[in-house]
Amino acid sequence: MKQKVEYYSKMIFQLVRSLHTSPLCRAVESSLLAKLRKKTGYTIANCKKALEMHNNNSEKAETWLNEQAQAMGWAKATKLAGRTALQGLVAVRFDKSHGALVELNCETDFVAKNDKFQKLMEDAAAACFKFAHTSLQAKGPVTKMELDSEQLGNLSADGKKLSEVLALFIGNVGENAVLRRAECWKANNEDLRIAAYTHPAPAAAGAYSAGKYGALLAYRQLADTEDVGRQLCQHIVGCAPAKIGDKNIDKPAKDSDDETYLIYQEYLLDPSYTVQEILEQNKVEIVDYVRFSCGENAEANMPGVEKQPLDTVQTLQ
Repeated sequence: MKQKVEYYSKMIFQLVRSLHTSPLCRAVESSLLAKLRKKTGYTIANCKKALEMHNNNSEKAETWLNEQAQAMGWAKATKLAGRTALQGLVAVRFDKSHGALVELNCETDFVAKNDKFQKLMEDAAAACFKFAHTSLQAKGPVTKMELDSEQLGNLSADGKKLSEVLALFIGNVGENAVLRRAECWKANNEDLRIAAYTHPAPAAAGAYSAGKYGALLAYRQLADTEDVGRQLCQHIVGCAPAKIGDKNIDKPAKDSDDETYLIYQEYLLDPSYTVQEILEQNKVEIVDYVRFSCGENAEANMPGVEKQPLDTVQTLQ
């Protein structure tokens, strides 16, 4: 009797083993592995391990992989946090009455060209743009809010905090990255417009773009004239004025190359005119602007920008 039990047990074991090693089974496992690898971007070895641990259940394997990557990402992010990160991108997203300007830094320009870095940049801009739409209270002609690194990390993209997405990214690339700062604007009057621009400029102008430099502009312009908001943003990005300037109070610099007031600078797109002359010709009034240069030393407190408590940002879903 004992010999029969051992015989049948051995036969069942061989049958199960043959099923798991059959060409059909191997093909199914290979297909699951390829799909999981493509969907998650994790290594083949990690994907294979995850499938083996969860009996080829792709959903459970993916969840486990993300949990492991998140944990490793946080650990690596903590380890790399002190390393200098001054490369990266500046991005804008805007419509006629809302705008967001965001800076995301990394250690090398090579990583800044990574598709996942570009996606993180776009997600951060979208989160800030949503914040400008949903969380800014009307205050003066333009409501402006500056977000620091911690506040940016508390914004959400696709149901996850940006800080969590950033940790995953750091874990994947093995390089420090920083959600550095953002400006969120809301125009509170119907006669006010928001324009934005980044350089290098994209082939086709749109609501979102990213580059090494960026600017947001709030301005008034009569409807019967050609809109020059984008062109003025180009000038601000290219010539980096320190202030708008007041022609009744401020005096132009003796040397035009040293000019820091926007209105007295030679217009970037046609240096035969000053910016003030362009404004008068096109019936434009500049209300405010802000300019980011990737990796620059930002002022601790930007004039005219309201810095909000952290809990203001934590409530955003």
